Amino acid sequence: MLPSKFLDDSFRDRHGKIINIRHLDQVIKSINGWYQERGLTGMVSYAEILSGGILRLQVSEAEVNNINIRFLDRRTGEPTIGKTKPETILQQLTTKKGQAYNRAQVKRDVETILTMGIMEDVTIIPQPVGDSNKVDLVMNLVERKSGGFSAGGGISSGITNGPLSGLIGSFAYSQRNVFGRNKKLNLSLERGQIDSIFRLNYTDPWIDGDNKRTSRTVMVQNSRTPGTLIHGGEHPDHSPITIGRVTAGIEYSRPFRPKWSGTLGLIFQHAGARDDKGNPMIRDFYNSQLTASGNPYDDTLLAKLESVYTDSGDQSSTMFVFNVEQGLPILPEWLSFNRVTARLRQSYEIGPARLLLSASGGHVEGNFSPHEAFAIGGTNSVRGYEEGAVGSGRSYAVGSGEVSCRLFGPLEGVVFGDYGSDLGSGPTVPGDPAGARGKPGSGYGYGVGIRVDSPLGPLRLEYAFNDKQARRFHF
Repeated sequence: MLPSKFLDDSFRDRHGKIINIRHLDQVIKSINGWYQERGLTGMVSYAEILSGGILRLQVSEAEVNNINIRFLDRRTGEPTIGKTKPETILQQLTTKKGQAYNRAQVKRDVETILTMGIMEDVTIIPQPVGDSNKVDLVMNLVERKSGGFSAGGGISSGITNGPLSGLIGSFAYSQRNVFGRNKKLNLSLERGQIDSIFRLNYTDPWIDGDNKRTSRTVMVQNSRTPGTLIHGGEHPDHSPITIGRVTAGIEYSRPFRPKWSGTLGLIFQHAGARDDKGNPMIRDFYNSQLTASGNPYDDTLLAKLESVYTDSGDQSSTMFVFNVEQGLPILPEWLSFNRVTARLRQSYEIGPARLLLSASGGHVEGNFSPHEAFAIGGTNSVRGYEEGAVGSGRSYAVGSGEVSCRLFGPLEGVVFGDYGSDLGSGPTVPGDPAGARGKPGSGYGYGVGIRVDSPLGPLRLEYAFNDKQARRFHF
């Protein structure tokens, strides 16, 4: 591992001169330090001065002879039979047989195994092999329970007519290590007075035989969600609209450059609007069309391409997401459109405060369902407005700025400002649902809030004003 140039530079000024023992000792220390800095196990084990002015240094490096996997019982710590296939673990390791033993590399491998989510504890212990310079690596693994049930609850942000109607309950089953190969199976059900979502996801985080770390996800979903973001209304004769979707698809993802990852997918969707009794609808109370095709349901086959960039440092972090979706009209009645969206988040640490800037935008070209329009306004868009109350357009742009500062303990204070616009595209949405409801198409909001890093997760409570002098709490 030691570059020959390193030795050449160390002795460049000493050729043809009498050997200086003090200088030789410094060179030996620098060689040993080169290994230590890189986490490698290596050192000058022998130095000899031969006749004729020849200096011989023997450098010994530890070589990985073998990697052995041993599973330990969670309770007793005694060796046991594991459920995970050894090849699944070995595939994750960058340390290979025949390489120089690198302590830093082994530490990273331990962290990689832990991020798989199927191990409770991982340790790697080097063991010398006889009198040679080789070591065996013994990997002790404690498996965690790979499957289980969970239940929870929440509030749907798409429902604005009182908090009780937005309450949802959830039930899920997950299996993190299907067939002992780190494949993930998730089955979940969310149910509320209006909402219902059934999801089935099967993910292979690393396809066998692929050296690019490509993952594959197969997804099936049946959902019924409120249509209030686009087709809500306060009229007493306006019954609530829900959007029913049946979706199935497959996605492939992998990192393709440092800090960049990409996803390619194919998704089929069968979607339409229903009234409060579950009957299909093609027009709402305002006579706005609810489907692009004029049929009770729209069918779409989407080809999806997504690219994600993430970077973080001591003083700043960046995330950029670019997404392109193309509707493929394989059959004449299937929708054909192109949708492009982008999101950017940039944060800076400025003394005790943190500045967060975010921007997002998108555009749809072609024939698309009205309920797929971009909804502007709400907790994660323009605060001070109800969900979707600013507008719904074929295009949109939203920008936000926040300054936050830690107050005490887990409590953080924040000042924020948001602006969003449909860029004048509201009337181009099929049926012009925003125009029928008198939505302004653009607006801004500002306010203050607190953030709490709670055991349940991060919580936000914000009080915002908008440009119509209305005020609103967001939680």
